[in-house]
Amino acid sequence: MRRHPWNTAFEWSAPSSVPTTLTGEEVDAYDRHGYVVRPGMIDGDTLAGVIGECDAFEAEVDAGLRQLPDGRLAIAEADAIVFAPHLASRSAVLGELARDPRVVGAVVDLLGPDVNLYWDQVVYKKPEKPRRFPWHQDNGYTFIEPQQYVTVWLALTDATVDNGCPWVAPGVHRHGTLHHDYVDPLGFQCFTEPPSKAAAPVGAGGAVIFSSLTPHLTGPNTTEAVRKAYILQYAPVGAELLEGDPAQGPPTGRRRCDDPVNQFPVARNGHRVPTE
Repeated sequence: MRRHPWNTAFEWSAPSSVPTTLTGEEVDAYDRHGYVVRPGMIDGDTLAGVIGECDAFEAEVDAGLRQLPDGRLAIAEADAIVFAPHLASRSAVLGELARDPRVVGAVVDLLGPDVNLYWDQVVYKKPEKPRRFPWHQDNGYTFIEPQQYVTVWLALTDATVDNGCPWVAPGVHRHGTLHHDYVDPLGFQCFTEPPSKAAAPVGAGGAVIFSSLTPHLTGPNTTEAVRKAYILQYAPVGAELLEGDPAQGPPTGRRRCDDPVNQFPVARNGHRVPTE
């Protein structure tokens, strides 16, 4: 493992507040292993509404992919894997989910009292072209400082080893952001095999919550049904995106992660920020 060239002075910061949503054992597992599985994070009625919204957005993106050469755009591909980003700002249902106290409470327990939504996207893994998604860290795609933010990987359908549930590399998060190489057509990869790995299956409505620094992958979908997930990522207030090409030298600029449309506030002083 090699560190990312911009990762020069990283030290892992353990969650320091008294948890109000997660248990102490869950916070400790996140600190030690870089992830925690939380079954039943949202209820069935909420889940049904979220699936309806996500299905519609995914169908829109999938139709667009099918108009492109080879049905591909970057790492998205019809019949393989489809991404639909920035939905919380377009859907009242998904905007409410991004601010849901069950979700925001867990994130505050891990990040601190002042938090913004950083990114959200649907990821549907199709069975027609079974394909793994390689070992990577979320901070390996876009370098954010502080390097620690939180991903809530919400299962919209049961996520199993057979249909592409997350796998994680426990403990590696403490090294900070690693060097990544691009592997076409799969995406960025920080290594081919970690020192150790663990599957993180979770039922529909549950979530795998992990650090932006936790290497993870999802395996191929070898079933006959689509594996559906909605991913919500949260960063502390003041987080910045570093701009430039790490292969060419130091960052050339910084941009605050506070776009009012897609990176809206979800918690201030430890309290959830409601929908306006």
